[in-house]
Amino acid sequence: MVGRRSIVRPGVRQAEICDLVARFEEVSVKTLAAKYTTSEETIRRDLSLLADAGRVQKVHGGARRVARIDEGAFDERMGQNLLAKRLIAEKVAKLVAPRQTIFMDTGSTTLICAEAMARTKSLTVITNSARISATFAAGTGGAQVFLLGGLFRGDNAQTVGPTTIREIGYYRTDHAIITAGTLRAEGAYDYSYSEAQVARAMIAAASEITVVVDHSKFERDATHKLCNLDQIDNLISDKRPNDALADALHRANVAQL
Repeated sequence: MVGRRSIVRPGVRQAEICDLVARFEEVSVKTLAAKYTTSEETIRRDLSLLADAGRVQKVHGGARRVARIDEGAFDERMGQNLLAKRLIAEKVAKLVAPRQTIFMDTGSTTLICAEAMARTKSLTVITNSARISATFAAGTGGAQVFLLGGLFRGDNAQTVGPTTIREIGYYRTDHAIITAGTLRAEGAYDYSYSEAQVARAMIAAASEITVVVDHSKFERDATHKLCNLDQIDNLISDKRPNDALADALHRANVAQL
């Protein structure tokens, strides 16, 4: 709950309001007016200024955090919803059998899954992620790892582009473990055109498809489609989706683990 405090300068107050919106996702005018012992009209002016600067989104009766149009830096994403991602990883590790052949694409969730799966014996892993490659190579399971070639991008430590897509076509795997920017009734989507191309190619070349996303990815907006729901065999998340998405997954015969 947002606590009460004394009056502060407008610039300081507005900066603190940004922090509160980021922390609580949505804060009401009434709550902010009480916290700063000022009028609701003053708070509305603050929110208008912050909205004009693109720092918050005004809504009826308050403000909410601005929706991201991308996923942010990889290291930043690694620290988000970490417990949820570890729960997902343990579920994935139970799903994958020794000696299977696996595609894995780049992502903070798939990297944490790789840490859990690296104990599984005698996997063959094909990935465009240098981090995932190194994780399996250092694991106790003795995985054989193939790092796909292509254009290297340092932030995500991944390869993308035509060479990567072409090399994916050289393989046929038991399983593709794919992350996504969002999961909606219309399907799985990503924010990155190049990463979406990699995921689509892996999906096309695998016998079983598992999508791994934490609950914060449900019903968000992203541009580039990976697949329809009926192309997914398993959804692994830390929480159940809302009723509408759960119904769509059920109609598409997706196992929700």
